[in-house]
Amino acid sequence: MRELTLLPLLLGSVLGVIFGASSLYLVLKVGLTVSASIPVAVISITTFRLLGKLGGRDATILENNIVQTAGSAGESIAFGVGVTMPAILILGFDLEVTRVMLVAVLGGLLGILMMIPLRRALIVQQHGLLKYPEGTACAEVLKAGAADARDSASAAPIFIGFLIGAIYKAVNVAFKGWKDVPEKIFGAPFVGGSISAEISPELLGVGYIIGPRIGGIMCAGGVLAYLVLIPAIKFSAPA
Repeated sequence: MRELTLLPLLLGSVLGVIFGASSLYLVLKVGLTVSASIPVAVISITTFRLLGKLGGRDATILENNIVQTAGSAGESIAFGVGVTMPAILILGFDLEVTRVMLVAVLGGLLGILMMIPLRRALIVQQHGLLKYPEGTACAEVLKAGAADARDSASAAPIFIGFLIGAIYKAVNVAFKGWKDVPEKIFGAPFVGGSISAEISPELLGVGYIIGPRIGGIMCAGGVLAYLVLIPAIKFSAPA
């Protein structure tokens, strides 16, 4: 069965660049990111299915796995770069291309080398005990795509989501259709307090994925910071 072939590597690399760039933007903006394994797997299955209908060859489950691995690796490296680059800036270093590439390459190599001894301990020996829900879901997507075209996942919702988000962002940012970040700043006696909300499709997507519990915890942290801590600091140490 085919596995490590040229076309899956190229498709996985392209998707890795796309999802890596979007993930880096997201982690710098929000402070967290979401995994790209399942979307990349769905896009891979759909792309090779269309190639098969157009006279090309369809991909095996191992080739689709190569695509999702390469695509999700781009997102993972982007997260590592996104959380370390601000620290490098705080230390007083410039974000040169060579420095950023060195951090990304060494971080990726460190992850791969650490996974070699940990694979047997965490995956083989703990099989059935550790759930790995995202990896299990991704495996089910790949198996469904390899079983039958009628059972395979469709990438239509992903592309529709991309299109809706792009139209929303264009009308909001490029054409100034409405205010991106509405904000209310309080005056005396609640000096320093403020309420604001960023209305963006990427934050809506992240909130949908992480769920109401984690989203509520993050919102509570924002409320604590902007309605309690900042006014308290302003009150105790007025300018």
